[in-house]
Amino acid sequence: MKVAVACFAVAAERFLADNEGACPGSISLLITGDEEGDAVNGTRKVLEWMKERGETIDQCLVGEPTSDQVLGDMAKIGRRGSMNAWISVFGTQGHSAYPHLADNPMPRLLKFLSAVDAHVLDEGTDFFPPSNLEITTIDVGNTATNVIPDRAEARINIRFNDRHTGASLTEFLDDKRRELAGDSEMKVKISGEAFLTPPGLLSDIVAEAIRGETGTRPELSTTGGTSDARFIKDFCPVVEFGMSNATAHKSDECVPLDDVETLTRIYQAVLDRLFEKRP
Repeated sequence: MKVAVACFAVAAERFLADNEGACPGSISLLITGDEEGDAVNGTRKVLEWMKERGETIDQCLVGEPTSDQVLGDMAKIGRRGSMNAWISVFGTQGHSAYPHLADNPMPRLLKFLSAVDAHVLDEGTDFFPPSNLEITTIDVGNTATNVIPDRAEARINIRFNDRHTGASLTEFLDDKRRELAGDSEMKVKISGEAFLTPPGLLSDIVAEAIRGETGTRPELSTTGGTSDARFIKDFCPVVEFGMSNATAHKSDECVPLDDVETLTRIYQAVLDRLFEKRP
C-alpha cells in the first residue's frame, strides 16, 4: 500500500506536468489508516463528508496489492463479504461421574457446528468463488479432566459472494442455533458485504493501461480479503490494482524496484485514458 501511495502521487504529478499544470477535471487522493481495524473512521468518514457537501466521484482506483505472481496479472473488480459469528452454548456444570446432575453444552455446540460446516452455501458465480464457512475456534476454558463445563463457545468466519448478504447468513446461523444448540446466544459482526463492479469502462481502462506497460492482460478477480473499496462501491465504480501480495504483512515487506516505476506508469496511463473518455 505504501508503494501504491507513492506511485499515485508521482503519477498525478507527471499527469499534471504533461497537461501544463492544468487538470481537465479533478483528482483526489484518499489516504487513510483505518481500513483493517473497525473501519469507523478513515474512508467512511471522508465519503460521508463528501456526500454532505454534494461532492461526487466518477471513478475510483484503489491501490491494494492485487497482483499474484507478477505485477499486472490480476486486478480486483469486487470482493467477497466477510462476517464473524460468536456462539455461546450454556449448560450446567457438574462432575463427569454424575452426568445426570449436569448438562454438558459441548455436544449441542458440536451438533450445531457440524451442521453449518457441512452445509454447502453455494457453488460460486461467474465472478465469485464458492462462499466458505470456517470454524476458527472452539473454547470451554476447562482445565479439569473430570468437570463438565457450563459453557462452550465457538467462532465462525464466513467469506461470502453476492448470492448472500450478511443478514441472510445471520438468519441461517440463527435458525440452526435455535434448532440444534438449545440454550445459547449468538452475536455477529459483518465486516463488509459482497460487491461487484461489472466489467465496463473503468476495468477496461485499467486493463488497457496494465497491458500497455507489462504486456499482460490482468485477470479480473474478486478473491482475497476486504478493502475500503467496500465503502467506495456505494458511490462510484471501483477497481483495485497494485503490487504483489507475496510479502504482505511479513516482517520484511518488499517489492522489486523496477515494479515501482512500472506501477507509476500504469497509474499515469489510467489517468490519461480516464480523462480522454470524459464526456
